[in-house]
Amino acid sequence: MKLGIGSDHNGFEFKEVIKKFVEETTNHEVVDYGCHSCSAVDYPDVAFEVSKDIHDGKLDRAVLICGTGIGVSIAANKYPGIRAALAHDTYAAERAQLSNNAQIITMGAQIIGIEVGKKVVEAYLKSEWADGSKRKVEKINEKEKQLKKDHAPQPVSGNQCG
Repeated sequence: MKLGIGSDHNGFEFKEVIKKFVEETTNHEVVDYGCHSCSAVDYPDVAFEVSKDIHDGKLDRAVLICGTGIGVSIAANKYPGIRAALAHDTYAAERAQLSNNAQIITMGAQIIGIEVGKKVVEAYLKSEWADGSKRKVEKINEKEKQLKKDHAPQPVSGNQCG
């Protein structure tokens, strides 16, 4: 599995520990999307880049971290086709994948401890989508397609100046 990992400055140290944990305990390829220090970084920038690469097939799954996990979740979910789920316990991490086929889990570095974070990531990575709540996920996908179509720019016709 190719796993993306990213954070803002509030999640930097947490991300570094999680990245090392995944690299040492799994055979997954880890791609670090930053940030790379405690210098201020806007979490949407990292979340958008990771979401785009999942959408484009460059990543299989990802872990995003900010102070609460909420901001990166909201940002990632703005990208079409992405399902990012906030997970601060192992049950939520498992269900994110099993029931919802979430490509991303998010966590808050200021909310949970690092040992719990490791267990959350471990549970998420061990879980595999098996058409859990397929009907419900399909409804989400269909609504997204409908909204995209409903809100698509309309072509301008005729001479607007005449």
